[in-house]
Amino acid sequence: MAQELELGLDTFGDVTRAENGEPTPYPQVIRDVIEEAVLADRVGVDFFGIGEHHRSDFAVSSPEMVLAAIAGRTSRIRLGSAVTVLSSDDPIRVFQRFSTLDAASNGRAEIILGRGSFTESFPLFGFDLSQYEELFSEKLDLFAELRKEEPVTWAGSTRPPLVAQSVYPTTGSGSLPAWIGVGGSPESVVRAARYGMPLLLAIIGGAPERFAPYADLYRRALTQLEQPELPIGVHSPGHIADTDEEAREQLWPDYKIMRDRIGAERGWGAMGRDEFEQEADHGSLYVGSPETVARKIATTARALGLSRFDLKYSAGPLPHALLMHSIELYGTRVIPRVRELLA
Repeated sequence: MAQELELGLDTFGDVTRAENGEPTPYPQVIRDVIEEAVLADRVGVDFFGIGEHHRSDFAVSSPEMVLAAIAGRTSRIRLGSAVTVLSSDDPIRVFQRFSTLDAASNGRAEIILGRGSFTESFPLFGFDLSQYEELFSEKLDLFAELRKEEPVTWAGSTRPPLVAQSVYPTTGSGSLPAWIGVGGSPESVVRAARYGMPLLLAIIGGAPERFAPYADLYRRALTQLEQPELPIGVHSPGHIADTDEEAREQLWPDYKIMRDRIGAERGWGAMGRDEFEQEADHGSLYVGSPETVARKIATTARALGLSRFDLKYSAGPLPHALLMHSIELYGTRVIPRVRELLA
């Protein structure tokens, strides 16, 4: 039997490099992201996700607004966040924004909830980083109640309680599709199972197969908690060009810029070309020709038993024109080839 695999694309709205070599202005980056999503819809991509960030190297701080604009220009592609930083937001407003997007898109909205790997939103919105775990745990608990689309009675320590409070708008389907994004914590994997939400593993380095124990843990937890079988997805970075050599040469300088900028903040050393090549050959960097990328995705899907794979196709200042070509190849050549390999 063929393995059913949905194939999506993710972007953080990275600030790209314009034709004059300067950073593309934020408004243009956002308009470019909309065009990228329109192309993804046209070439048959299943899902388009936009991350939430509040820092200078990313243009999108309000994914729902951009997704709503995309909804008006697309007809079939599902639209969601990648991820929504629930810890520094109001779960009720998050639900309302995405249920509104669901209505505007005729039922195509979904949400990926996470704690986020950046912390700028905490001081920006007045939250204490010392409550990092508590905020996410409580807000996820409230969001799980909101997804039932019934009057909510709930109490916690991080916000006032709710007593038989109805929240509008509700969705047409009766439940907003929601995933939990996980970076590699066993506790987070079990929590996703406990709430009965699909699991999305963010694998941004190292061999994808090393995450197999997390997939197995999730499935065991679902069984023990008497939850139904649920999807597992993966989010990983990559870039597609006509040949392997072209893809690597296009991606390498801009990927290094992005990686070194973040690495400097987190105490990592600068990335060398050997590390880049190692990730491309054996790690979680899906870079190359359509055939190379398709084979690597299919291998990961088999190893982890995936239902979904999302390629993070934007990478630092990598120009919009190259992103558009990568999306076109992903939809027209990679996706059909992956499905052929898994058949």
